[in-house]
Amino acid sequence: MSKISEEEYRKALLKIEEKERKDPKKKWVSRMMRSAKQYYKLCPYYDKKTGECFQKKSKEKYMNLGTPGTRCDREGRFDNCPVFIAYIEDAYDEIAKRGLQLPMDFQDLSLMAI
Repeated sequence: MSKISEEEYRKALLKIEEKERKDPKKKWVSRMMRSAKQYYKLCPYYDKKTGECFQKKSKEKYMNLGTPGTRCDREGRFDNCPVFIAYIEDAYDEIAKRGLQLPMDFQDLSLMAI
């Protein structure tokens, strides 16, 4: 078993941080998450009354609306929610594909017709 020196460990961490900084998609997704947190305590796509996720419903639109797969696993919290992050990443891909300017705020994203 070999040990990694402190210097090698720092170099590896710096390489990982550089990759994260260079990726514009991750940077934009994290900006949208911060912006959404400013405006909403719970996920904007969470129905408090039924406990369902509208994003899951839209992905499963060919299924019945009352399917158990549309229930939110996180009780409306959208911090690190895979469904919410996937929605934002899909929005980034669609906007980049169309060649439009990326919105700077989450509310601007929700106003765009994607």
